Amino acid sequence: MKFSEAWLREWVSPDVSTDELVAQITMAGLEVDAVTPVADEFSQVVVGEILNTHAHPNADRLKVCTVSAGEEQFQVVCGAPNAKAGMKVPFALVGAKLADFDIKKAKLRGVESFGMLCSERELGLSDDHEGLMELPHDAPVGVAVRDYLGLDDSTIEVDLTPNRSDCLGVIGIARETGLLNDLDLTPPEMAPVEPTISDTFPVTLTAREACPRFVGRVVKGIDIMAESPLWLREKLRRSGLRSIDPVVDITNYVMLELNQPMHAYDLGALTTGIEVRLAEAGEQLTLLNQAEVTLNDSTLLITDASGPIGMAGVMGGLSTAVKPSTRDVFFEAAFFAPEAIAGRARQYGLHTDAGHRFERGVDFEGQSRAIERATRLLIDIAGGDAGPLVDTVEADHLPARAEVLLRASRVTKVLGMNIEPAVIENSLFRLGFGFEPQSGDEVAWLVQAPSHRFDINIEADLIEEISRIVGYDELPVTRPIAELSMLEASEAKRSSYHLIDQMIARGFSEAINYSFVDASMQAAFTPNVIPAMLKNPLSSEMDAMRTSLIPGLLRSAMFNHNRQQLDVRLFELGRVFSQSEEGEPTMGALLQTNKIAAVLTGDRLEESWANEKTAVDFFDLKGDLEAVFGSEYLECTAAVVPGFEEGQTASVLFHGEAVGVIGKIDASVQSAFGLKAPCYAFELVAAPMLGQSVPVVNEISKFPEIRRDIALLVDREVTATELRQTVHEAGGEALTKVRIFDVYQGKGIDNQRKSVGLGLTFQEPSRTLKDEEVAEAMANVVTKLEQTYQAQLR
Repeated sequence: MKFSEAWLREWVSPDVSTDELVAQITMAGLEVDAVTPVADEFSQVVVGEILNTHAHPNADRLKVCTVSAGEEQFQVVCGAPNAKAGMKVPFALVGAKLADFDIKKAKLRGVESFGMLCSERELGLSDDHEGLMELPHDAPVGVAVRDYLGLDDSTIEVDLTPNRSDCLGVIGIARETGLLNDLDLTPPEMAPVEPTISDTFPVTLTAREACPRFVGRVVKGIDIMAESPLWLREKLRRSGLRSIDPVVDITNYVMLELNQPMHAYDLGALTTGIEVRLAEAGEQLTLLNQAEVTLNDSTLLITDASGPIGMAGVMGGLSTAVKPSTRDVFFEAAFFAPEAIAGRARQYGLHTDAGHRFERGVDFEGQSRAIERATRLLIDIAGGDAGPLVDTVEADHLPARAEVLLRASRVTKVLGMNIEPAVIENSLFRLGFGFEPQSGDEVAWLVQAPSHRFDINIEADLIEEISRIVGYDELPVTRPIAELSMLEASEAKRSSYHLIDQMIARGFSEAINYSFVDASMQAAFTPNVIPAMLKNPLSSEMDAMRTSLIPGLLRSAMFNHNRQQLDVRLFELGRVFSQSEEGEPTMGALLQTNKIAAVLTGDRLEESWANEKTAVDFFDLKGDLEAVFGSEYLECTAAVVPGFEEGQTASVLFHGEAVGVIGKIDASVQSAFGLKAPCYAFELVAAPMLGQSVPVVNEISKFPEIRRDIALLVDREVTATELRQTVHEAGGEALTKVRIFDVYQGKGIDNQRKSVGLGLTFQEPSRTLKDEEVAEAMANVVTKLEQTYQAQLR
């Protein structure tokens, strides 16, 4: 929306500067995009009158003019084709300063010239320089052009949000300005025009919901060739529109002033009567811009007996357009429902000022006012006789005015400051809201939105209006105060985010897969769990709720393998679903369990000249598992698990409780998923992992530690975990570490036995250990190993 500051000040003129006015408008929620002068800076340019002209003696395209500047006359050489005697134009005297140059006495082709006759471009009014700027015949000669045209003015461009369509006219901006400065509006006189003829033109509203109001008036006997007055042309120019003819200029002026788009038809081109209806698919319409469009059945039309004559709310038709021969016109000002107009222009590649306003909503009670204003202007400029104003309305389909209860206490709570009831009532009054105080213990009002506001629906909308009026800068900065009881945060409980961070730190990427999987694929991992089948699956490959996270991760790994990405580290934390516990088939409620799972495939290290190309194995994934969940809490025992390869699979115990599985995916399953490299995976129930205790910090001993190494022969089935646990039990409190530094099977040892090298570290936190104490502890350890595992020292 562009408008002239001077035009706005005709409606309301607060005692503030342009900068202050712009700041007020912006802080009211109407963002100002630009403020530009309506003309360049210039001086000593006056209204001049060309008294006579004659040809230049030495140049065919130049004229020698005698120009009056009031008390003096000057000889001026001019090359403008439209220079003629009796014409009044801007005249820059010798010594005048224009934007690009200064005016000096000159000699052009041997003829002296004292000054310059100006086009609009020289004054910075527009880019038009095809001829001199012609001023009205009654312009006073010798008066400064800047004063005569009122060029000490600025054009303000406002960027409006879609909900503030009421400010797409000067009336809306003036209403806001008056509100912010507590001033009454002083609009121009818009008294109804008394009809002098009885002519009317019939209107039928077939699409009542889309067009519930259509106001029209016949005006006959106008002079279409009359010139629009300078003040009208200037207001249009400063709003970004050009002057065309009196009828079009007036409809554009009323649209800019009252935010009511209008259209004028050549009455002689209309037949029978106007009907507002929806288009029939395939109908043709030639628009004012001479574009011929094929209409769809959602387009609202203005039609007569000849067919479509306009696209309602967007653009009129060429067949009934006002032309130089027009003597009688039919004015239209209608209300079109925003839903009926929104998007229609874009369907046909159009954008019009009328469509921009109608699709956001115009005042549904402003049509008659716009017709009266346009009629008075047309008669004053082009003459003519007006018929009666005819308001065709379907009241049941007009928008209902919202009624909202506004409470003073709620205003105070939301804004953080007390607003006096008198201030609230004055704000509502100046906004044009109807309101009625409510009886009771609480100060409240029942507020009715005006017809030009479509964005008032709830109490918060009204409070926002009050905050704009008070001023956002005036609202206090307050922080909410509440008595909050902080929940006890136990460090023994680790959140799921902690697990996710730890997995990412180990080089894994989080995957989020569908909870729907192929039932046949997951049966390889959970054959004893009854899945919940979907009645209407997205596809045949997503027909069951997942009972394990591993199938989804394997499909993600396959997706990467198919794109030559063999190094895959993925994990997922999510829910699995089943209709029964394993081995206990029931048809009860759906069971949901949070689990965490991961898959690992590819090379151990990134390809580099410094690294050997080695594939990952079981112990890589086991190391990640222990690093994330704590090796001191986990124990892996050999197990046979569906979907995993026997001999490289273990059941995972957490504090002695089975929580999941880790191992290598079975070759047949790997082939079924299309994986191109061996894949390792683990899956654990998440709940125990989230409840583990954090490590206890102990002071580091300043006394020396003592290490003793032993090598034992034990049966092959004895696990490292069993050996470490037994050694810790027998070694006493001084034993701090047990490391397995060597395992050997082969030549020189029974095939059923293996050699295990153990490193035992002893240390006391408060004293130095004696060799005799360490020797005694080592003897206890060896004895315990011999008794438990029939171990032999090597």
